[in-house]
Amino acid sequence: MLNSINCRAILPVACTVTGFVIACCFLLYSFIKTDLIHGEIQHAADLADTVVKSTRYAMLKGDRETLRQIIQNVGEQQQVEHLRIFNKKGLIMFSEDDAEINRFIDKTAAGCNSCHIGSETRRHLGTMAQARQFNNAAGRDVLAITAPIYNAPDCHTAACHVHDARQTLLGTLDIGLSQAPLQRTMGMLQNRMIVFTGMILVLTVGVVCALLYRQILMPIRRLTDFTEKQGNANLDYELPEVTGDMARLAKAFQKMSRRLRDMESNHPDRS
Repeated sequence: MLNSINCRAILPVACTVTGFVIACCFLLYSFIKTDLIHGEIQHAADLADTVVKSTRYAMLKGDRETLRQIIQNVGEQQQVEHLRIFNKKGLIMFSEDDAEINRFIDKTAAGCNSCHIGSETRRHLGTMAQARQFNNAAGRDVLAITAPIYNAPDCHTAACHVHDARQTLLGTLDIGLSQAPLQRTMGMLQNRMIVFTGMILVLTVGVVCALLYRQILMPIRRLTDFTEKQGNANLDYELPEVTGDMARLAKAFQKMSRRLRDMESNHPDRS
């Protein structure tokens, strides 16, 4: 069965189309996944920037209670896993988890080592470089953003502050968001892509095989049946219902068969 012309013609086409469709859908899923992750990182970066701007006035006024309330309110959001502000030395000054306050950040932990390379500290990072993904102590996947809090003229001129204009970095805000919503979205996308790929494969392979059978394999079968009947000396058999090159081939074979018959009738076997 595998040596039949139908299988030898349809199987390579079906395998090629299947591989092409699967590869295209896989690439599409990869692109969409990358875009969703970048969008989630940008969302986290925007949220971190909003918190920094919201706490700026309280920092300038030295209002630690208002600053603490802002951190607590933002940290109570369902998707927020952690929210903290630590100073240049890595001491946590404010956090939505009171147990973290007055503790030092591990500079070798995920996210910190992107800024602290040896004895040097990188002052500026892009949005994507500020992001890090890890599992927290509770075993949940977290996407975290570290947003630096830079010095400004209204900072070092405030009466309640002790740092001067030469200090460029005042501290860092670290916010971590749960990746559970993103993972649910990716799961639904993956399932829909699988169903979509299956539908495309059935439709594409079915249509290609049907066209291949109708336009090529069926005319070849008709031509084969015609030649077999010609081989039985039925030269008056009507031409098969084929067009194009198949019709030309059938007519040429019929003419050749008639010439052979005429030659045999003119030169009978004398043996």
